[in-house]
Amino acid sequence: MRLSELEIYSDIVIQAHDNPDPDAIASAFGLYVYFTSKGKNARIIYSGRSKIQKTNVVLLVESCGVPIEFVEPETDFGDVLLITVDCQYGEGNVSKCTAKTTAIIDHHQGSGISDYRDVRPYLGSCSTLVWYLMEKEGFDFSENTLLCTALYYGLMTDTGNFMEVSHPLDRDMMDSLDYSKNLVKLFSNSNITLNELEIAGQALIHYEYDEEDKYLIIYSKPCDPNILGLINDIALQVDQVLVSVVYNEFNRGYKLSVRSCTKEVKANELAGYLTEDIGSGGGHIDKAGGYIDGDQFEKKYNGEDIEEYFRERLKRYFKSCSIIYTKDTQISLEGMKVYYKKRIKRGFVDLSEILPEDTAITVRTLEGDIDIKVDKDFYIMIGIKGEVWPIKKEKFHKTYEVLDEKYEFRGEYEPAVHLRNEGKTLNLISSAKTCINVDTSCILARELNKIVKIFTTWDEEKYFYGKPGDFIACVPENTQDVYVIERDIFFKSYESKEEAEVSNK
Repeated sequence: MRLSELEIYSDIVIQAHDNPDPDAIASAFGLYVYFTSKGKNARIIYSGRSKIQKTNVVLLVESCGVPIEFVEPETDFGDVLLITVDCQYGEGNVSKCTAKTTAIIDHHQGSGISDYRDVRPYLGSCSTLVWYLMEKEGFDFSENTLLCTALYYGLMTDTGNFMEVSHPLDRDMMDSLDYSKNLVKLFSNSNITLNELEIAGQALIHYEYDEEDKYLIIYSKPCDPNILGLINDIALQVDQVLVSVVYNEFNRGYKLSVRSCTKEVKANELAGYLTEDIGSGGGHIDKAGGYIDGDQFEKKYNGEDIEEYFRERLKRYFKSCSIIYTKDTQISLEGMKVYYKKRIKRGFVDLSEILPEDTAITVRTLEGDIDIKVDKDFYIMIGIKGEVWPIKKEKFHKTYEVLDEKYEFRGEYEPAVHLRNEGKTLNLISSAKTCINVDTSCILARELNKIVKIFTTWDEEKYFYGKPGDFIACVPENTQDVYVIERDIFFKSYESKEEAEVSNK
């Protein structure tokens, strides 16, 4: 969906969920600014049992000049477009108001029904989605510092001070907004109430500790998501704790915060494991978080108690996981089969053609940020899903053939280059050329039936994570060069010996 599609409506009502948080308010404010700039008659409303009271939210509204109004539930707005933001029309956390036409803009999984709909659960905040939709329409944010401040704070609060940021669009917004640092500091220092301080204290008293694997499970009463992070930061300082998970009821589901201080557990990967198929999770290696959708949890686990779910899921995670340190271990080749590389079109970029050598850059991809310097001896490769890696030109020309055709990217997020010392961004795809591998050499691989973490010989601090269905692989010439290939990428990139013989005929 594009915002320009909604410009056919003259009167637009933007509704945040009941008891709106900074992300809902910022998202609504962004849409309000956009539509009023197009000459539309727009207003921001919320409903529910009570008006906004929390200090940081009141400060956000007053300092940024957000024209938000409280209306009674069941208000009928008549012949207008009603847009629900950070929530979904007809669901339980937003009091139902009526209008002739409805739209949903949200970053939570849900089943709300409307005439227009744009829902992206992989984003850290609804503010990011609104920013992205405005960017697509060419909106100039440089003239509105207060809006930038609101959007930045919306992402900050919904991701535990950015600890749960995982999608590159979230990072793109963080980098691009010219916000007021003083206002963000003011909001942040007014974020905890005395009641929330009491909630944090009670949560820390009632913990569950696993002595064997040294992890905590902590339940908290409903509170602002930032409080979960505060509780977890304190819990992880305990000398016998390596991993901690704090959760509570939130928005018809469950919000969770994950912390790790051991290299054998990445917090973002554990958050993804705990929310797999029932929500979304991600963040950083040591700090992450996620959300479990209540309806999806009920459907998949058929009435299981959430406390028991966390207990059993964590137990299964630690018990069913194998850790391989390839420097000290020779993996078993039993069950491994020979697979050959398929001839696949990929993109590549010679950064030295567009940037001076030794320029410090960050290449942003779905898999994370890669900090490198421009080197005339290297190309940047672009894989099937937008994954990026450097390759020596000498090796490239032995392995790939350059094609005389335009490179077409079909992934979810186009990798971009950020010039760290200049604050500029370059589109990597626009400079990419097309190549296809001539190397169809083989690997040894087998499908995983349990979680595997592989510490490679070239990086003993970070591991490859493989889940059941993925493939563990190595090259025949060096069976200690072990790595993991995601299942969907594996079948797009490799074929069995029999398949290779057929395709070569």
